[in-house]
Amino acid sequence: MREAARERAFDVLLWLLLCVPVLLTSDPDDGGSWTQVAVGVALLALCVALGRRRPVPALALTVVVSLTHGTELFTPSYVLALVAFGYLAGRREERTRPALWLFGAVPVAGLVLVLVTGGTPAHWFALLLSLALAVVAPWLIGRYVRQYDRLVRSGWELADRMEREHAAVADRERLRERSRIAGDMHDSLGHDLALLALRAGALELDPALGPEQQRAAGELRRAAADATARLRDIIGVLREGDDEAPVAPPDETVAELVARARASGMAVTLADAAEPPSEMAARALHRVVQEGLTNAAKHAPGAPVAVVVERDPGVVRVRVTNGPGGPGPGAGPGREPGHGSARGDAAPVTTASSGLAPSGLASSGLASGGAGLVGLDERVRLAGGSLRHRTTAEGGFALSAVLPLRPPAPRPAAPRSARELDLARRQVRRGLARAIWIPLALLAALGLLMAGVALYTQHQTYLEPEDYARIRVGQTRAEVAGYLPDRHLDGRPQRVPVEPPGMDECLYYRATMLAAIPVYRLCYVDGRLAGKAELG
Repeated sequence: MREAARERAFDVLLWLLLCVPVLLTSDPDDGGSWTQVAVGVALLALCVALGRRRPVPALALTVVVSLTHGTELFTPSYVLALVAFGYLAGRREERTRPALWLFGAVPVAGLVLVLVTGGTPAHWFALLLSLALAVVAPWLIGRYVRQYDRLVRSGWELADRMEREHAAVADRERLRERSRIAGDMHDSLGHDLALLALRAGALELDPALGPEQQRAAGELRRAAADATARLRDIIGVLREGDDEAPVAPPDETVAELVARARASGMAVTLADAAEPPSEMAARALHRVVQEGLTNAAKHAPGAPVAVVVERDPGVVRVRVTNGPGGPGPGAGPGREPGHGSARGDAAPVTTASSGLAPSGLASSGLASGGAGLVGLDERVRLAGGSLRHRTTAEGGFALSAVLPLRPPAPRPAAPRSARELDLARRQVRRGLARAIWIPLALLAALGLLMAGVALYTQHQTYLEPEDYARIRVGQTRAEVAGYLPDRHLDGRPQRVPVEPPGMDECLYYRATMLAAIPVYRLCYVDGRLAGKAELG
């Protein structure tokens, strides 16, 4: 309600202010009439009423009223209204096309009005100048103010949005930290549990132990398998699908990782001919080897594993390859796959139990739901490399990655709020540029047009020297007209002597195109040429 009351008060004050010039210039004591005053006041009230919802029609009505009072558009009664409604049209109207149509229609209508009323080109030029200064320039200023207000409003809206979103940042960070913890649990604990199951399987098959000890080792192996399954389920709950892969640094080198796996009973060989890469690539390299060893321990028990790390120009290549799974206690029907067998720290021990079939190795990287390889691929991608995995021709599994030695630093994307604020700033700058160059362009176009019309008018009044020489005193006007241009000058130019006495009429013509003088003067008496002269 207060906003509506302020708007009504502003409209009333604007109407009263615009009525003052009408009252002063249309007063009956000053050549006007009370009818003109009443009509002007009523039309201004209508324009003010339209200005809120239809600002461009209100401006058009003001232009029409001004043209009815003078073809030059600049009238003392309505020039203030032209400026005010021009500014309000730019300030309130969202679209620019209606105003541009109006600015294009006014010169055309003014030209027709000048021709109908018998005006001169100077009247039309004055109309164009009044349109540019009293209508277009205020409109552009209004457009700029509108763009500036939009920038300020956008800034406050973005600040308010950031304040509202700030409360959710802490919760989002806690969820992200849970996801990182879940990834680390999957990467490190899953690997350790797989090695634990492998060592328990070796104890279960050790003939040096009694039946009770072998049964306890089997229970330990099954408990490790159950713990691995529960860990996978918990990871599925905690880990968010759109989070980045965890980038926690490894606790050990690749050589230490391979040595720990070998101590657990895996037959692992390491060929390391590469220098340590960057920190990001080192983390990814450790994870590739860890994932390859974990998959081999879970899905190819007893199979030999080869880890190769080598360096090419600018990149580090790592490849983890395991053969087909050998027979072991953990690879039978109804039993948890992925548990190998070994005797203490020695080479793997094979038994008569059926191991993981070569055909089952094709899905070895996905037996745990694919979370390991999916997360590993994301980690490698963040390091700037690429990951590949495939089934070998012998029925084994190969996991390989290519990592750059110096991955490019990621370029953080600009926040959405910053992009929106930058867009609003660019719009304001464009509005300011238009407010400057459009009036200048209009003035330049008007100057060129006036110069062209002036040259055309001068050409129409230019008398060629050869034609002037052919004219003879005593010839009739009809005979002289054959040598004359289409038009003559309007009156005697300045600094030209007065006409000789006794002449009925004297006409002046330009003797040069680019100067006001010299001129040719032809004087007539009783329809015949009585004298001619070149003056100036």
